[in-house]
Amino acid sequence: MMRSLYSGVSGLKTHQVKMDVIGNNIANVNTVAYKSQSITFSELMYQTTQAASGPNEATGTAGRNAKQIGLGSTSGAISTAITQQGSTQTTGNAFDLRITGNAFFVVSNGSGNYFTRDGSFYVDAVGNLAMSSTGYNVMGWLPQTDPQTGQVSIVQDSVKKLQILSPENMTSEPQATTKATITGILDKNDSNVVGTNGKAVNMSFYDNLGYSYTAKYAIHGTDEEGIYVMELNDVIDSNNDSILDKFDATIFTGTNSSGEPANAVKSAQYTLADAYTFDPENPTKVSYNGSPYDISTALDDDGNILSDDASKTTAQVYAAAFGYDDPAEFFNLTVDLGNASSPQYETIGKVLKSGGGTYTYKSKDADGNALPDETRYVISSASDRKVRGKVLNVDGYRTEAGSAIKISYDQGTGKFTGINGSTATTAFNLSLKPQVETSANPFEDIEIDMSASLNFNNEETSTISAKSGDDKGFGTGCALGKMTGVSIQNNGMIYGAYDNGQTKLLGQIAVASFSNASGLEKEGDNLYKATMNSGEFDGIGIDVTSEGGYLSTGVLEMSNVDLSSEFTEMITTQRGFQANSRIITVSDTLLEELVNLKR
Repeated sequence: MMRSLYSGVSGLKTHQVKMDVIGNNIANVNTVAYKSQSITFSELMYQTTQAASGPNEATGTAGRNAKQIGLGSTSGAISTAITQQGSTQTTGNAFDLRITGNAFFVVSNGSGNYFTRDGSFYVDAVGNLAMSSTGYNVMGWLPQTDPQTGQVSIVQDSVKKLQILSPENMTSEPQATTKATITGILDKNDSNVVGTNGKAVNMSFYDNLGYSYTAKYAIHGTDEEGIYVMELNDVIDSNNDSILDKFDATIFTGTNSSGEPANAVKSAQYTLADAYTFDPENPTKVSYNGSPYDISTALDDDGNILSDDASKTTAQVYAAAFGYDDPAEFFNLTVDLGNASSPQYETIGKVLKSGGGTYTYKSKDADGNALPDETRYVISSASDRKVRGKVLNVDGYRTEAGSAIKISYDQGTGKFTGINGSTATTAFNLSLKPQVETSANPFEDIEIDMSASLNFNNEETSTISAKSGDDKGFGTGCALGKMTGVSIQNNGMIYGAYDNGQTKLLGQIAVASFSNASGLEKEGDNLYKATMNSGEFDGIGIDVTSEGGYLSTGVLEMSNVDLSSEFTEMITTQRGFQANSRIITVSDTLLEELVNLKR
């Protein structure tokens, strides 16, 4: 039998296999992340009819090469262009991912890990990130909280399925406010600053449970340039109800020798800045920041308030300077004109009516008992005759709501210089503690930085205000948040966004890298399996950026099949197949001639 027949048959088989490879490539021209294959041929075997011989020095003959006749071809290797990347296909789906680089996604069917370049993912009914085609779970690392620092970070340990939309990830836990800043301009000529009530500064904050509150401060001018007193008036909840019946509020800058919160001011007494003055010749002619008011018609000859029908507006304005909504509460306030051994009680109205002497009067209640220091008034009836409003005895002074601090500004530059006379102290703390001893306190101490506030002329308008969080936005606190979206960064980090402005780290997609990626074994469904020649997967994986790669979202990797090359290979394969068929035809003709010799 002629050997050429077998050579032709082997040639037909190898070209048929090559056509099978080409056909598979073309069939997968639109398969996501498909890697094209190519085949190489090798010689099948040889029949040696004469072995090679070397030169013979004795006979003088030269060496001769071996005589070998080939018996056809066979498939040498089928290679995959696994490191050649396909083009990019835009999908707009946030969970469609493309790897730039040579790494592979790690997926699992529950019993083993597989590898793929197909990044078309979705989230299943229980929140797991999974392959759209097979439902296999995408593997990665989950966030862990450091028990010492409370910081949340990714620890690269054995890969796990990424349940990014688990019930606990659908909400963001509330956080208590721990930082705040007071910024803006404090104008010493602002009518609010020099008024009895002071310049109101409100600061919103959250507790550990996500409930919102507002701390209500007031900044008062004093009789010393650049020195102001800041007091905490109240803390209210979201329903505008004070919480001071349950919590003690204190503002302080540190602790005293006993370890207790120290009220900021430990020095002298400060009288609030002038607000109301009256004419020495006519005490009933009152001027408030340059605007005249006449209270004579609001009081009778004895200095008592008249009915509401007589000059009601004038009486209200005057009383409001001292923080009273009802004029009767102010004008009928009893004061002590004498001393401890010889008290002389009169109403504020009578004192203002008569002018009186130069005294500091302390208010009394209806029974003649002295009221707290914060209700004191200074009324001077000397040549200037000024009504200065309340006196804050800030040496350990404490209001009903909390405490007061002294704040200072440099009168040369207008910059903030410190608290309690300390240039090193630019922040104070707001502390809320339960009045009833309990281990449960929803509040964190809030450090409030005032260093960015300024003391400038701003046309009698102060812009000073408070906001939660430091200058970088940390420590703002927040309420409970609901998830509004998920984003995947180029390093595989997955973050959830919430309607309270917070973001939460949900996990990180791990990838696998192999020393010989071409050694991976195809498993179908765009999956590969590790083999001894590809290198083993260590069960941990790597960060995709560690080898210079990255992830892109909203896009997929397309097949890397080049149709023009495939069509060219198909033509040459067809010609090769035809030529091998001719070998068989011609060999058959020769055999036919041999058979015909007997005729």
